[in-house]
Amino acid sequence: MQPDCEADIVLLSNSSIIELHWGVEWMGVDENILRSLIYRYEMANFTFERRLNARMRDILPEELTVEQFKTIRYLKHNGTSTSSELSEIFCVGRSSITAIVSRLSDKGLIERLPEEKDRRVINLALTEEGDRICGLMEEQVLVILTGMISHFDEKEAFSFVETYEKLAKQSQKS
Repeated sequence: MQPDCEADIVLLSNSSIIELHWGVEWMGVDENILRSLIYRYEMANFTFERRLNARMRDILPEELTVEQFKTIRYLKHNGTSTSSELSEIFCVGRSSITAIVSRLSDKGLIERLPEEKDRRVINLALTEEGDRICGLMEEQVLVILTGMISHFDEKEAFSFVETYEKLAKQSQKS
């Protein structure tokens, strides 16, 4: 089946091409039901993100914001990075990342390392203190998320995570 060039949205899957036209049924689901599913997803995601961020703010040291924690956590798991790379990863403007990086550097949690081959390129890396703080906070986040996911049985938990990973992967293609 070839995609219709007039489709509002074309999703490619392993088994077929699914075309979404507003006003046309999609996999047997009419437009109102599809809109309802999308709205339900948006509300659930919004509620979860707000609640998780609120709980994270409760456990983080006063001087550390959720965005700063996410930045040091990214560096802990991915090694060094540039400000430009962080800007792309977190889908925020470079000025926002610059502010976060400056504050983390002032707190002694990250350090700026000039690239050996091109001194104009500045890599960002965790300091020992940044690594220590991040490790402590990750343990507390694990407790929070374990409490949330423990309401699923094992099959539901794996299914949820695999589906969410699939959604995340698809979002990177757009």
